[in-house]
Amino acid sequence: MSAAAASSTISVAAAKPLKTLSLSSRSPLPSAISLPSRSLNTPRRRLILVSCTAGDGSSKPTILVAEKLGEAGVKLLEGFANVDCSYNMTPEELNTKISLCDALIVRSGTKVGREVFESSRGRLKVVGRAGVGIDNVDLSAATEFGCLVVNAPTANTIAAAEHGIALLASMARNVAQADASVKDGEWKRNKYVGVSLVGKTLAVMGFGKVGTEVARRAKGLGMRVIAHDPYAPADRAHAIGVELVSFDEALATADFISLHMPLTPATNKILNDETFAKMKKGVRIVNVARGGVIDEDALVRALDAGIVSQAALDVFTKEPPAIDSPLVQHENVTVTPHLGASTMEAQEGVAIEIAEAVVGALNGELAATAVNAPMVSAEVLTELKPYVILAEKLGRLAVQLVAGGSGVKNVKVSYTSARATDDLDTRLLRAMITKGIIEPISDVYVNLVNADFTAKQRGLRLSEERVLLDGSPENPLETITVQLGNVESKFASSLSESGEVKVEGRVKDGIPHLTKVGSFEVDVTLEGSIILCRQVDQPGMIGTVGSILGESNVNVNFMSVGRIAPRKQAIMAIGVDDPPSKETLKKIGEIPAIEEFVFLKL
Repeated sequence: MSAAAASSTISVAAAKPLKTLSLSSRSPLPSAISLPSRSLNTPRRRLILVSCTAGDGSSKPTILVAEKLGEAGVKLLEGFANVDCSYNMTPEELNTKISLCDALIVRSGTKVGREVFESSRGRLKVVGRAGVGIDNVDLSAATEFGCLVVNAPTANTIAAAEHGIALLASMARNVAQADASVKDGEWKRNKYVGVSLVGKTLAVMGFGKVGTEVARRAKGLGMRVIAHDPYAPADRAHAIGVELVSFDEALATADFISLHMPLTPATNKILNDETFAKMKKGVRIVNVARGGVIDEDALVRALDAGIVSQAALDVFTKEPPAIDSPLVQHENVTVTPHLGASTMEAQEGVAIEIAEAVVGALNGELAATAVNAPMVSAEVLTELKPYVILAEKLGRLAVQLVAGGSGVKNVKVSYTSARATDDLDTRLLRAMITKGIIEPISDVYVNLVNADFTAKQRGLRLSEERVLLDGSPENPLETITVQLGNVESKFASSLSESGEVKVEGRVKDGIPHLTKVGSFEVDVTLEGSIILCRQVDQPGMIGTVGSILGESNVNVNFMSVGRIAPRKQAIMAIGVDDPPSKETLKKIGEIPAIEEFVFLKL
């Protein structure tokens, strides 16, 4: 097929109004959808997220508030709905009461599992989480039962940052330990000599809203501030005098480390024995983010060995922690009971933010803080499902090819299709690419509802180009290409001739395939994980790599080699069912003919 002259480009900032396409953010794609089917070019209508009619026939819906909410938020709810404030309910009491409610508001202490949605018998339309984390809400079940979940991610930013600084300063001057000592009748001035903050290097690990505010305040205290966040725009960091560095450089340089990263599979126990060993001896650590990002047993070992001089912790893997926890009881550890958002101002702000989100959702309005989304029509989803999967996986692949510290700001997506532009709505695909790029390092859940908002908020500019092909429009798309501009790559062969990280894919027999990396043609299914190797094109390479994987009991599901010319350079793409061990990857990298390689998780 040949490309026609027609192509178009749009940007996130100029996106059209959303229509009734959406997708659960973390959940598997549903196999059965209940909404009426629509064609891709159906005229746009107002998006109704939920349709709420009170179960008792009254005009007002009922909102159940299961945990303490600020008075301003409750008053806002009472102006719209019947409000039932019932605190400290048992799971059985919640399951009984929920069938009479249209919306539920919780904090972190109430578990909203599948049983809650089943007990609601379809009446529950919105769950509001008064705070950021939604670990206590079963998103998959919420989506399955057609319930929208919203949170309040912004109101407690300043409170969390201030608490981080409070812990930083009190730790440096041994305030908690000295206080306890004096109250025990002691007066040990020499024992509690602290360290100054002026001139010390603070590494902010995670440069989002809270991390940025911590950095501003630390600069005001005379500290040198560096930060690690692979997706933070360098210009935003430089504007407040912060240098973005790699993860390892941050660990090796810092006198103080302040954690502000979300808890994801990639960040779970990211501070462990191996990473503690890379730190400057005597480092001090503050955590007001998520407890699971630290291996708590490893932290105790690092404290005992003197690698970590002190730690100040507001969050723990299990809350509350055990009374006899060696970490909590350690003399060089300062602890608080998850007080990051606990200021009067933050509590009122969170209450208002979540109340507005819940009322708006019950009114059928778009919620920028939605963490899941309504079901997709069966007709649209059936056709686009493999392309949706392809789009997200290309986003995940592309962002993993970026070297840490360079940041992702410019994304270009190209679609080739024989369909006319008006007959192909790519907003769902764009949302999934955004999801693939942002979610691996964030606690934001991306879907059609919040994709453009989230991208704009993080300084990510995404443009789309549609190239019209000659031929049959039977398939909605031929290829999707994702390019990341102005970044450094950890795999040089992934760079295009113009210097962008570039990956391309297509759907074959309903299965997403990776078909191009940089300028190299490959063909590998996007299942499991992928090893990319740039090698000298010579006999026996496939067998050599395959033997190493086989000896480590790693199953290969697909292998493809693309080359420039015989006996020149080639790219080997290997699909594996399970992640190889570090030792196995090291053996692959030690093969003389392999010039570079990278392991990518899907």
